[in-house]
Amino acid sequence: MNPWRPGRQSLRRRLLTTVMVPLLVLLLLNSLITYVGALIYANHVHDENLIDDTLALVQMMATQSQDGRISPQAQFLLEYEPEGRNYFSVFSVKEGLIGGNPSLHPPDGVFTASPEPRLYGIQIEKHALRAASVMMTNPRDANDQLEVTVAETLHDRHVEARQILLLSIPAQTLLIVAVFLLVWLGVRTGLRQLDPLTTQLANREHDLAPIGDQAVPVEILPLTRTIDGLFARLRGMLALHERFIADAAHQLRTPLAGLSVHAERAQASSDPATISDALKHIQRLIQRANRTSSQLLALTRAQTTEHDVGDSEPLNLATLIPELVGQRVHEALAANIDLGYDGQSGPLWIDGDRHRLQEMLDNLIDNGLRYAGSGALMTVELWRDGEDICLAVEDNGPGVPPAWLERLGERFFRVPGSDEEGSGLGLAIVQRIVEWHGARVRYFNASSDGGLRVEVIFPAMPHTERLI
Repeated sequence: MNPWRPGRQSLRRRLLTTVMVPLLVLLLLNSLITYVGALIYANHVHDENLIDDTLALVQMMATQSQDGRISPQAQFLLEYEPEGRNYFSVFSVKEGLIGGNPSLHPPDGVFTASPEPRLYGIQIEKHALRAASVMMTNPRDANDQLEVTVAETLHDRHVEARQILLLSIPAQTLLIVAVFLLVWLGVRTGLRQLDPLTTQLANREHDLAPIGDQAVPVEILPLTRTIDGLFARLRGMLALHERFIADAAHQLRTPLAGLSVHAERAQASSDPATISDALKHIQRLIQRANRTSSQLLALTRAQTTEHDVGDSEPLNLATLIPELVGQRVHEALAANIDLGYDGQSGPLWIDGDRHRLQEMLDNLIDNGLRYAGSGALMTVELWRDGEDICLAVEDNGPGVPPAWLERLGERFFRVPGSDEEGSGLGLAIVQRIVEWHGARVRYFNASSDGGLRVEVIFPAMPHTERLI
């Protein structure tokens, strides 16, 4: 399989794209900043030259103009510009325009008490101009003032700014290319550090041991830890499968062997009574194998301790438990056992799974039906105790010797001396379901005369959570 086929996502390509796009944006932004900076610099230089030209015109008017007029040669030099046009004007307060462009008149408010030329922007003949104006005393009339103005178009300023930009772009582009190459080499070298991990995983066959954090780059630790979590879940699932196979082989060996023996008896005998007896044993062994296999599957499901989204929901035990108990009344009557319910009024909410709770209660009731004996009493109780909700199943049967109470809930454990057939899985299933719900279970004799009492204590669901 080609990992580089078109359409496949590439981490290297994504990293380079993630870096390249900002670099191109940075190049454009830097070019804009460079152009604006160059334009500011060009404006500063030209403004200085404009002020010098204005002062030069003032000096010429004061020293060389005997009649207050400007010679045609001086006017040509003032207005000459290869790519545009320069402007000047000299206005007398008394006489009006003395020379230059009549449209170039300083706006009101330009002049102040300062003798320095004033810079401002103006528009003439659809041309944007930059102008400098200054007031001087008329050399022919001391009582008259002259407004001297020199202006130029903005063409040269923009040309110089573009020239500076064009000079800087190649250097900036070269720098961006160099940075991109360095990033490409860095990404390529960095991704190569994944090769040992890839090789390590590729060389594994059935090894689900954790990868660990040694020699793993910090940036991919979340990935390796997620893989370790997956390995842990797989190990747990495989352990459940292996345990199920071992349990099935252990529990089904005896009924299968019995089936074989009684089948051979039926085949070898012509006596109808013997054949009938053998068939009865076969039927009983089949029922036992069926129950054992069902309990093994239930135990395997109950041993899954992790919660998935949607596995649990708010359950009101005050309505659920009586319903489940009612479903077993007919079986209790058939076994000549008085099955009853005693529950507290009012809602009793927990966060749980209905099917698992039914499986748990069925196994508790089955345990009583099987071992309490004919004529026994069995009561299912439900009440609230502070922040806990308690469920109890009690019978008045023979009970369990105190030495064996702690072992109740172990897989395949059966109280020694019991004559009833069983797989020893019922209370083990109860134990696992209780753990799945984050609850706890207690086993003890109901009284000194016997009788087993099993109590399951669930954490109550807060009222605010029930409203969500």
